[in-house]
Amino acid sequence: MSEAHHRHGAYIGRHAASERLPRHRHAEPYVAVVLRGGYQEAGDDGRFVAQPGTVIVHECWTAHLDRFGACGAEVLNLPTVAGLAPGVGTINDPDAVARMAERDPLAAAAHLRDGFNRHAVGLADWPDLLAEALRNDPDLALAPWARRMKLEPASVSRGFARAYGVSPKRFRLEVRTRRALAALGDWRGSLADLAADHGFADQAHLTRSVGAMTGVPPVVLRAKSVQARSDQTG
Repeated sequence: MSEAHHRHGAYIGRHAASERLPRHRHAEPYVAVVLRGGYQEAGDDGRFVAQPGTVIVHECWTAHLDRFGACGAEVLNLPTVAGLAPGVGTINDPDAVARMAERDPLAAAAHLRDGFNRHAVGLADWPDLLAEALRNDPDLALAPWARRMKLEPASVSRGFARAYGVSPKRFRLEVRTRRALAALGDWRGSLADLAADHGFADQAHLTRSVGAMTGVPPVVLRAKSVQARSDQTG
């Protein structure tokens, strides 16, 4: 299975020992199933250790970095199916899923969904606590948070960037952007109101951030959402 089949099928990524993948973003949702080896992933939803049997369900436009262990890793990537919500967990027999994916990737994803044991496996060092705090409250002030954690505010940005590959300021902006994207499809007001509702300085700020994340301005994404709803009801 090759990477060329990723969007409509499946492929196995093979990663060398101690390989590092810098923070990168996926436009399409997908499911990663660890078959061999292991790695640490730090992304929009936290940081965790993945090992054989670990399943990570990624939403579209999510970003993460990966640090592979001494044995490298083999990771099966599958398309998502209805009912398979984003998150991390395990599957009892990842090799069975891989064998099924050779014949029918969507059937393999459905089989995985039915046997997916969802549970929290995240790390809980201070960068992870900060990532969680920013996800819960993008307006969080960093200096008071650092003092509460007995950390030097000046060192927080550097330490967070080492763990997550992005500064807390950028992480915060991307939280706001993903929230705005999630709301965009059903938004009935103006884009200026959407920007204000999600903490952007103005509509231009929202447009720049959405464009940087998706490559498409929000007005185009909104039009596509309206067209999709029209096609479903038409």
